[in-house]
Amino acid sequence: MQYIIMFLIVLGLAFADFVTGYIKARCKDEVSSKALRIGGLHKVSELTIMLSAIGLTVGLEKLGGYYSDTRLTSLAGAFTALTVFVYITAMEIISIVENFAEIYPEATWARKIISRLKKYEDDKED
Repeated sequence: MQYIIMFLIVLGLAFADFVTGYIKARCKDEVSSKALRIGGLHKVSELTIMLSAIGLTVGLEKLGGYYSDTRLTSLAGAFTALTVFVYITAMEIISIVENFAEIYPEATWARKIISRLKKYEDDKED
């Protein structure tokens, strides 16, 4: 059940990112079918990766049952699914906040978050 919830969260965030990205493009008068297609394909790729991680988790748990030791296989599968889930979730939330900051420039809290993240990324590259 937890894997269905993980997938639904990722699906919802991917949808929210796609919608905020579309709104941002409309506000800037930069809507293009190519960008929409690429954005949509990125979202499909993220969902595919999440489903693959969930499938691997379920498969490893079942495989562990054949060898009468599900502890290690369950742990490996759960770690994989959780890692992918956390990464995609963080990436989507950051993208949604970035889109929102461009849609609504008066939202200073959003711009502060984005500038801090960019500063962190720039410091990490040095």
